[in-house]
Amino acid sequence: MFYAYARRSLAALSLAMLLVPSAHAGDVTFAVKNSHPNAMRLELYSQDRDYVWPGNGKDFYLDDGETRQLPISCNEGESICYGAWVDGDEGTYWGVGPGNKEKCEDCCYTCSGGETEEINLVP
Repeated sequence: MFYAYARRSLAALSLAMLLVPSAHAGDVTFAVKNSHPNAMRLELYSQDRDYVWPGNGKDFYLDDGETRQLPISCNEGESICYGAWVDGDEGTYWGVGPGNKEKCEDCCYTCSGGETEEINLVP
């Protein structure tokens, strides 16, 4: 009876090990301030895999003058870039813009825990 229990426990443990993702999860908080006189929308894009935060066709919404903390779970070491645009005007954008289509300087961060410096989106 002991051996049957031990064998089942070992099998369950082996299965659990197979289900654990190989990448180590991390968390980072993006601190973003909207200094534009209009509301804006923002998404965060992984540069290492096909993933967007918040995802599922949604985006983060920031009123004019609003500062928000945007905590996300990501893979340790993953590069994440922000893309922001004026609500209703995708031609006025910051970072990689809507859909991660533009090039940027200083708009990407590495998932390594903690919080970004405040990202101030100015006109």
